[in-house]
Amino acid sequence: MTDIKSLTPAELEEEVRRLGEKRFRAGQLYGWMHEKLADSFDQMTNLSAAFRERLKEEYELVSLELVRVQTSAQDGTGKFLFRLSDGNMIESVLMRYHHGNSVCISSQAGCRMGCRFCASTLGGLKRGLTPSEMLDQIYQIQKWSGERVHNVVVMGTGEPLDNYDALLRFLRLLTGEGGLHISQRNVTVSTCGIVPRIRQLAQEKLQITLALSLHASSQEKRRALMPVANRYGLSEVIDACRYYFEQTGRRITFEYSLVGGVNDHEEDARELAALVRPLNCHVNLIPVNPIRERDYRPPDRRAVINFKNRLEKSGINVTIRREMGRDIDGACGQLRKRYMDMEKER
Repeated sequence: MTDIKSLTPAELEEEVRRLGEKRFRAGQLYGWMHEKLADSFDQMTNLSAAFRERLKEEYELVSLELVRVQTSAQDGTGKFLFRLSDGNMIESVLMRYHHGNSVCISSQAGCRMGCRFCASTLGGLKRGLTPSEMLDQIYQIQKWSGERVHNVVVMGTGEPLDNYDALLRFLRLLTGEGGLHISQRNVTVSTCGIVPRIRQLAQEKLQITLALSLHASSQEKRRALMPVANRYGLSEVIDACRYYFEQTGRRITFEYSLVGGVNDHEEDARELAALVRPLNCHVNLIPVNPIRERDYRPPDRRAVINFKNRLEKSGINVTIRREMGRDIDGACGQLRKRYMDMEKER
């Protein structure tokens, strides 16, 4: 069956024409799915009963099943566990800020990138998500909270650029006319550094923010933390980021997870400053979230501040990510992994 929620407005018009309906029905359908956030064709009450039955016969209307919500007592962050139609599990996060609500979504069920400190990769990749499954994470969270989503970060489970075609369609549906119509400048896509896809995305000339998971200032340390570095060297990744800025004019964000005793030394800060200083960029320091299956731990607070200060003295624009949801399996993949482990034990 055709995944109707992943269709563009133009494609939806073609489907409606094929079904013998008038063109304006496509706009009604699109509005029900992407503005009113309908979960079923039966909710689309201004469509005839006969048309709705035809839609049920020929199209799938993706609606994720909300399995569990954890809400942080510390900061109100919400962690959402969703079940897909094939039984796979994904997770998303709602973060409330003064400037508006941000939702961090998954782009894959599992991940094959193998980053050593990330729970998302434990268990490997199951499959990529469809555009509608990416969209519906946002829709279900918005319906659950009753609050508007202002910013979207594709930084949950999975490597977005490893699901490139679906990601691109998702971005166009999310930011296009109709629907939530979120500004491209309010969307961030994170990648561990798949160089050809970074360059391909740059050529789309979108105004989204690219966030590179850097996590090391030398090729040797990056290879130890991130297997993708065995394929794409650090200099290649940095060149691709420079190209992205040249094509889009969008400042690059470098995500740097600080792992105590591994990449948090003064030499690391000095190397990092030298590496990124030539670029128009921002460095986001992230004290690593501990996961049960790994020995990595965050540095103490003083070490984090010292690392930040060293970068600032070198002229680097840098912030420390606000730690949100630590009390609710806040790191990517933790809630999903814990739920799957519990299911296996039953």
